[in-house]
Amino acid sequence: MEIYLIRHTKPDVAKGVCYGQTDLDVADSFAAEAAAIRQYLPADGIAEVHSSPLRRCSQLAQHLFPAHPIAFHDHLMEINCGEWEMQRWDDIPAAELQPWMDDFVQVTIPGGESYTDLYQRVTERFAYVLAGGRNAAIVAHGGVIRSILAYITGTALVDSFTIFTLHYGCVVRITGEAGNLVHEVLHNVATEAETHKPSQY
Repeated sequence: MEIYLIRHTKPDVAKGVCYGQTDLDVADSFAAEAAAIRQYLPADGIAEVHSSPLRRCSQLAQHLFPAHPIAFHDHLMEINCGEWEMQRWDDIPAAELQPWMDDFVQVTIPGGESYTDLYQRVTERFAYVLAGGRNAAIVAHGGVIRSILAYITGTALVDSFTIFTLHYGCVVRITGEAGNLVHEVLHNVATEAETHKPSQY
């Protein structure tokens, strides 16, 4: 069995802005980024395609797999940033931000989720895909893919951002069977620095 994890391409949003479940459009570089991704996917053999319903993922899933019905799952959406959505990271009050920066795994973003919340819903959906036993593709977000990789490798969530560096448009292949899964990063090119935290950190 093979499962391909595909991160969305660059979104159309200014650097330094906090976003999670905001339904952003894709940047003008979409076509070129999608073409690069396609080189690392099998020409056939994908039986199922699962995707976050957010536009930056759904558009990519439909572009890469035009002949497949796409199964959209809210469980595969990025972390809910609640009251921080579309605020500049540097404008979020320090009193709100610091507890989350100190323990983003357990602390819930005001009106949103913690990383543990994200992990639980993502791994529930991944286990469902895995149980199907069919070759699949999952088009999703950085936090979602890190959650899956942490799940199959036993990596602590607090370490997952440093261990799994995943750029826009990355492709990761998972092979094996439940309980004995391995992953290989096929494509992971940094086109520009991402900013997902305040500048002082």
